[in-house]
Amino acid sequence: MAKPRLRSIQTFPMMHHGQPALWLRDPLHLSEGAVVIPQQLAPMLPLLDGTRDVSELRASLIVRCGIRLSLGELEQIVAQLDQALLLHSERFSEACDAALSRFHQAPYRPPASAGTSYPSEPDELAAMLDGYLDALTTPLARTGAGNREARQPFKGRGLISPHIDYERGGPVYAQVWQQATEMAREAEVAVILGTDHNGGQGTLTLTRQHYATPYGVLPTAADVVDALAGAIGHEFAFEEELHHVSEHSIELAAVWLHHVRDRQPIELVPILCGSFSHFIHTPYEPADDPTFARALETLDAALDGRTALIVAAGDLAHSGPAFGDTRPLDFTGRAQMAAADDALIEAISAGDAQAFYQQIAAEDNRRNVCGLGPIYLTLRLLGETNGQRAGYDRCPADPNGGSWVSICGVLLT
Repeated sequence: MAKPRLRSIQTFPMMHHGQPALWLRDPLHLSEGAVVIPQQLAPMLPLLDGTRDVSELRASLIVRCGIRLSLGELEQIVAQLDQALLLHSERFSEACDAALSRFHQAPYRPPASAGTSYPSEPDELAAMLDGYLDALTTPLARTGAGNREARQPFKGRGLISPHIDYERGGPVYAQVWQQATEMAREAEVAVILGTDHNGGQGTLTLTRQHYATPYGVLPTAADVVDALAGAIGHEFAFEEELHHVSEHSIELAAVWLHHVRDRQPIELVPILCGSFSHFIHTPYEPADDPTFARALETLDAALDGRTALIVAAGDLAHSGPAFGDTRPLDFTGRAQMAAADDALIEAISAGDAQAFYQQIAAEDNRRNVCGLGPIYLTLRLLGETNGQRAGYDRCPADPNGGSWVSICGVLLT
């Protein structure tokens, strides 16, 4: 390979033969293979940016990092990375094409997390989710959507749901989805905006494939997807469609949606939201971007006349060594996390997309709020709305108790 370029991959610290190492893995699961490299070679990874051949890479490692490897050793590492589909290469492109073809030919997207994050058998799944609901200490007030004299239009019908695993986030899922039950049952279509953890800068990724849960198939609203794709461009809309195969954010919200609807299907508009980090260093908001503006306008028009539920499947902060921070979060750090989250939830509950975004931008998103895209776009789509908090928690993210993920539920009415 002339100038190897590393993909966006997953890296995990580990011990290998008694020495610190990094485990490199394909987040799209196109390959079962993985590559383990010594911890001291970590500085090599950002140098694999497609601008250097192996000889230039070797020289950069010597000059910048004092790391000396032979050309043969580097060529072997590059070959291993390519074999594991961790580089942008012809091998990777062919694997993507084959996987996307299989995805399109299947009758639906199977629930990727079933059998691992939650039971794949429907009655076992129902028992687990009902257990979270039954464990709520006091009955939570529902929105009373069915008590309104006039039927609500789609605006103002939404919620923020976590996308963390059920084992850690189950109680918050239960709180928000219990309160959203009436809205979910009345809805004719559900738009689920989920975090694309492997998405590119400013991507909105669609699919025409149906989503399945252990309860059955939730058909995708093809007319809405087609309208959106026409507005933002088909190439842009489907460039990262393969991410839908294994991304869990939409799926974990869809399972709860299907559950509180007593297993009755509903049309979905599944949209994966990529990174907003490039917006943070500009004076503009994402809604100022022409593509995002067209997407919001088109989605608003496509849902006109339908009772729709808008769901943001997004978590809040990710802090601690597991997420690149140098220091673990102690008691004071966790209190500061909760205080910063309170400010975000206050902005969400006020329906203030600008305030929500600006709070994150002001701190350069150093707390890694991965729900930024879905939550911001949900607030923009809903327009003027009021919300109420429906759950909050901080979930451990490493065995040492130094890394934490914060999650919330908010009902927007």
